[in-house]
Amino acid sequence: MNKDVSVSTAVDDLALGDNFTFDELVGAVQRSRHRRLRIVELADLGDQDGLCAVWLVADGEDLILHASSDSALHRQQFVLHELAHMILGHDANHDPEAPDFLLPDIPPQIRARLLRRQDLDTAEEVIAETLADRLAAAIRGSAMHNSRYLETFG
Repeated sequence: MNKDVSVSTAVDDLALGDNFTFDELVGAVQRSRHRRLRIVELADLGDQDGLCAVWLVADGEDLILHASSDSALHRQQFVLHELAHMILGHDANHDPEAPDFLLPDIPPQIRARLLRRQDLDTAEEVIAETLADRLAAAIRGSAMHNSRYLETFG
């Protein structure tokens, strides 16, 4: 997807409707990017550096590594934030020629992504979190729609 896509356009482009499950979202992202997506919890992630999740672009697949949390919703939000970066095309603006003197053993595209995640006040991070919140609302809407909650409590 285009890196300049708006949150509304990004959701519409997924063609999932107003409510969808987490699994449907992951499938749509994989189809959109024409890449496999693996989501892996790392128990030690975030213990020292406060990093909640990171998206890595590898050959032929995307990988989301996320921290552990006692809250399933919190873990889901970590992943939704990274999915939002994918949906918004935020991997399209990395600089593969960035200097490598700080982290010479880490591939340039991964290094750029990790370093960029340290500044959470950027426009890219704010829009990704905005989209993650919208995705979470649609997933909650799907859960309520698929339950008998609305029939019972209207």
